[in-house]
Amino acid sequence: MIDEVLERYEAVIGLEVHTHLRTNSKLFSPAPVRYGDAPNHDVHPIDLGMPGVLPVLNERVVDLAIRLGLATNSTVHTYSIFARKNYFYPDLPKGYQISQYEEPVVSDGWLDIDVAGETGELVRKRIGITRAHLEEDAGKSIHDTAVAGSHDSQLDYNRAGVPLLEIVSEPDLRSAAEAGAYLRVLRQMLRDLQVSEADMEKGQFRCDANVSIRPRGESEFGTRTELKNINSFRFVEEAIDAEIERQAELIDAGGAVQQATMAYDPGTGRTRVLRLKEDANDYRYFPDPDLIPLSIAPEQIEAVRATLPELAPARQARFEQEHGLSAGEAQQLVELRSLADLFESTLAVYSNARQLANWLLRDVLQTIKERECDLEETRLTPEALGGLLAMVDAGRVTARSARGLIPELVERGGDPEVLVRERDLEAVSDTGALEGIVDEVIAANAAIADKIRGGDEKPLNALMGQVMKKTQGKADPSEVRAILASRLRGA
Repeated sequence: MIDEVLERYEAVIGLEVHTHLRTNSKLFSPAPVRYGDAPNHDVHPIDLGMPGVLPVLNERVVDLAIRLGLATNSTVHTYSIFARKNYFYPDLPKGYQISQYEEPVVSDGWLDIDVAGETGELVRKRIGITRAHLEEDAGKSIHDTAVAGSHDSQLDYNRAGVPLLEIVSEPDLRSAAEAGAYLRVLRQMLRDLQVSEADMEKGQFRCDANVSIRPRGESEFGTRTELKNINSFRFVEEAIDAEIERQAELIDAGGAVQQATMAYDPGTGRTRVLRLKEDANDYRYFPDPDLIPLSIAPEQIEAVRATLPELAPARQARFEQEHGLSAGEAQQLVELRSLADLFESTLAVYSNARQLANWLLRDVLQTIKERECDLEETRLTPEALGGLLAMVDAGRVTARSARGLIPELVERGGDPEVLVRERDLEAVSDTGALEGIVDEVIAANAAIADKIRGGDEKPLNALMGQVMKKTQGKADPSEVRAILASRLRGA
């Protein structure tokens, strides 16, 4: 359905991303920024707008905004203004939100993404960034009776005042897939810069999508609607496609799209109107009288520039060029900065980059996913991982035995030499002993051996399995296969 719609209509999409900044305290108060605390335990009178309190800007958020601005090729303004955005929701205790409006801290930048071209090849596309401005988050309304414990809506103000960057793109995106690609690149950048953890499950990375359509070939924009607070890549793409289809159905039936705020229901796969959309003048913006303009010295911008890390696209290209990794391998490594760091650190003690990448992407990633932990929290060291892989290469331990040690190195750490010795995992390298075991297995399975001698190679794996069982998995499978083949061919 969506493909048929996009043959007739062109989608015009712009994204507004709200990301929590990586700070210990809130934007204008000393209240802690924590996740998972009991409701209303991380609140300060400043967050609630109590009489007589005054906001004080968290200095760290300025450096974080500068980092994002420089990384997105944007202008970082040395002068910006905080404004009050007035609206009245229960989760906004002050009745207004401190934000930035006409003079944001960052504007006029861009981000490159890779999208599928007409023939399926990847094409580089530049997405403009209109602005990125600082603002405080609102609280959280809880309507779920299973969470709230009653049929009443309840309010949790722990999130009120948490520092946000709102990053607004130009309407340069033309499909749900492009929107998903942009969000993935942006989130990776925020993590690489350590500007935000951008954990979508914790609400640290949320997206509003502005969507309109127009007949193909026309340049005038259609009426846009806004999909609010979507917190997964899949739902963003599904919601955009659903809204494109809804707008096309309206126009095809002779109706008109109204500017509105929309919600997406994953259960039905449809969007629905929440309320008619407010315009900027509905919020009655005016400069906040309690905050002086934000002034950033050029020296501060240059000091931040000097601390910028290598970003994922550049690191991926370097991994491909310097270490001969495929694009897919390099991309997987850089998606998790700690994994890429471990890769580079381990190369100092183990030089086979391709082999190392395979173990990291297969065994190490699988282990941390099964244990639902972050790589930084584990006890795995470059020395231990490199030492274990060197033992595999030397034939001192089989890949199977080494694979069984990865979870222990992740959870408890240790010296692989000691672990192999303690668990008697040293590979069976005595060729004479191994040949004797092979002969025993052949003698005990004469019928299977005759089939192999007759040209049927399939049963060979069964004999290999029995040899590996007798050696407790400590024999080199390739050596076992070679001895079996030699014995059976020579008989």
